[in-house]
Amino acid sequence: MKKVPIKAVFKENRKPVYGSPLASGADLFADIDEPIRLQSLERCLVPTGFFLQIPDGYEAQVRPRSGLAVRHGLSLVNTPGTIDADYRGEVKVILVNLGKDPVTVSPGDRIAQLVIAPVVQAEWIAVDRLEATERGEGGFGSTGV
Repeated sequence: MKKVPIKAVFKENRKPVYGSPLASGADLFADIDEPIRLQSLERCLVPTGFFLQIPDGYEAQVRPRSGLAVRHGLSLVNTPGTIDADYRGEVKVILVNLGKDPVTVSPGDRIAQLVIAPVVQAEWIAVDRLEATERGEGGFGSTGV
């Protein structure tokens, strides 16, 4: 288990919580005073009430919650959202309502998941030619999927 320092400023004691012993993502909660009503295709920035100190060589990925997506069409505009190790601001979630009906987010609602993951920075090397593969330059849908 990787230790990640957290500074809480939330209104309720709602630090990220893993829903099960093997969960990859920790639930994030809306740290808001009043409900937010999102109309279809509307988006908003929702605070979570905490700040992180992500260890060097790691990132935090903010991801949608599958239950909210399937039941209400609620997702994230930039998914996964990346939080870099040198960011020290409050963690906030950009929610979007992709459904047809309005969705209400209430104080303390679970709104997203947070995954802590290792990262590797690449060293970009200029070459004249890349190694050939069977797929080649085939893009979107070219492998039959």
